[in-house]
Amino acid sequence: MNHGRLVLPVVLSATFVQLLNVTVAQVAAPAIQTALGAGPGAVQLVLAGYTLTYACLLIPAARLGERYGYRRLFVAGTMVFIAGSVAGACAPDAASLIAARLLQGAGSGLVAPQVLSLIQATTAASSRPRALGLYGATMAVASLAGPLIGGLVLSADLLGLGWRPVMLLTVPVALASLAGATALPRTRGAEGLRVDKLGALLVTVGAGALILPLALGREAGWPWWTWAGFAVAVASLGYFVRSLQHRPDPLIHPAVLRDRPARRGTLLVFVFNTGVPSFTYLLFLHLQSAVGYSALSAALTSAPFAAAAVAGSRAAPALTRRHGPTVLTVASVVLAGMCLALAPLVGSAAGRQAALPVLAVGGTAFGAFTASVFTLVLAEVRGPATGSVSGLLPTAQQLGGSIGVTAAGLAYHAPAADADSAFRHAMLYQAAAFTITALISLRLRDRPDPGPVHGPAVTAEGHVRKTRI
Repeated sequence: MNHGRLVLPVVLSATFVQLLNVTVAQVAAPAIQTALGAGPGAVQLVLAGYTLTYACLLIPAARLGERYGYRRLFVAGTMVFIAGSVAGACAPDAASLIAARLLQGAGSGLVAPQVLSLIQATTAASSRPRALGLYGATMAVASLAGPLIGGLVLSADLLGLGWRPVMLLTVPVALASLAGATALPRTRGAEGLRVDKLGALLVTVGAGALILPLALGREAGWPWWTWAGFAVAVASLGYFVRSLQHRPDPLIHPAVLRDRPARRGTLLVFVFNTGVPSFTYLLFLHLQSAVGYSALSAALTSAPFAAAAVAGSRAAPALTRRHGPTVLTVASVVLAGMCLALAPLVGSAAGRQAALPVLAVGGTAFGAFTASVFTLVLAEVRGPATGSVSGLLPTAQQLGGSIGVTAAGLAYHAPAADADSAFRHAMLYQAAAFTITALISLRLRDRPDPGPVHGPAVTAEGHVRKTRI
């Protein structure tokens, strides 16, 4: 029986839980701190622990998928994610919850690169733009649905369990993904392909040394160890890049360094994500800490942004076919304008009402960008760089998000006359991030589509992979 039609729903359901798990925990953070008696640093680790292991494993996991098969890594990662989710819901203290979040992130890091690889391997060239558009739309919806769903669950206080059901929200969907994994193709690893252990170590250490200080540095007052972490990150990642061409079977094909569309596309995704999810983080932070909204009220205020993002993502495939990379440029400019318009509105009740249509316009642009960017970037990358980009793009997304949340927090907490001034500072940062994104998108150029490739799937390094569905 051909299960090919089920591949996309299965892999997209996994993508949904990975991104939902980021924002839903942000909403639950105050309740976790109160219930477990955790300090600010521990709560930051609860939030950052997931992103830490997620980002660290993305590039090595892409290579492991090529070596051992995408389906095998997808199943293993999903099982690890479910175990981490259940452990988090049962955590008796902050340390146990942090460990569970690290486990969740590891599971997501193993799964994420397999999703893009499976979409590329199982979707015909003519259908690939639609599939990648749905992939981007799923990421957008999951990121924005987290606060609303989390706020509803916290307000309901199911069975008097407080924040714990929030940790279990993703388990039913993850179980469905695991059950549906039987529909995924049984890919055999490329014979003779080795996993670059030194490269995996360098990437893991470098990413961890970068993300951990970014997540905890501001709350800790930027002590010496944060700067030592940055130094280790620069040294590890720098040596990794410089030594790519001199190691057999490197984690990232050296062609990525020479492929201009691959470099620009990765940079584009990175810079865009320095503005997302920091925008929703700042909006929720300000509405709850300065305005006094509950988590649910803050989520409902942002609902027009989330709802419009769905509409924007649905329109993205047609817009991309007609206008190409111009969609990314226009969407970025609209998002920058939204941030500048919101800055003076959020300070009063009447202004917050007027901000709702502004958020809807920005949400439409957000959905269009997110649902288009992977399609446009992957369409431009050719040859041996293609396989490596499937691990690089999610990595750029996670690193950009981590850096963006830290930078946005610094802008918000910088000396200001009042809370409204602090929010204006933060929105100026957001507008700058989206403006730079627009400038980078201007450099993208369409390449002619060579048409569908027939025959067995070929990996980035030229290894033929036999596939059975």
